[in-house]
Amino acid sequence: MTATLLVVHHTPSPPLADVLDAVLTGARDPSITGVDVVVRPALGASISDVLAADGFLFGTPANFGYMSGALKHFFDTVYYPCSGAVAGKPWGGWVYGNNDTAGATASIQRIARGWGLSQASEVLELQSVDRERCLELGGTLAATLM
Repeated sequence: MTATLLVVHHTPSPPLADVLDAVLTGARDPSITGVDVVVRPALGASISDVLAADGFLFGTPANFGYMSGALKHFFDTVYYPCSGAVAGKPWGGWVYGNNDTAGATASIQRIARGWGLSQASEVLELQSVDRERCLELGGTLAATLM
């Protein structure tokens, strides 16, 4: 049986694209088997994507101390229809920015707690691309599902 790791992200800049690439490289490590990594931009992810997933990675820039509007829209769209169906599933994430990544992280953590998700990894708060930590984040979530 294959598990599905859903990666929902808002990646509007080259550094965020580098972060996403590193996270996906870690999640798709050849030593991790039986995990299908599904990648969706935050504005394109759907209720069916969430319901089909066994674990989650959420990625966003920090915008004025909060997650991006795109990721917030994703959560606004899927939160109530998926409540109760995702409890206990593992999650992790990353926040990239120069200003108040802690606020953005806290907002994502509140939503994950409301859903009853199980935090499998600390949320990465990045001010620059840290490829090793990103590889580890992706690998940790995928290995959790293996």
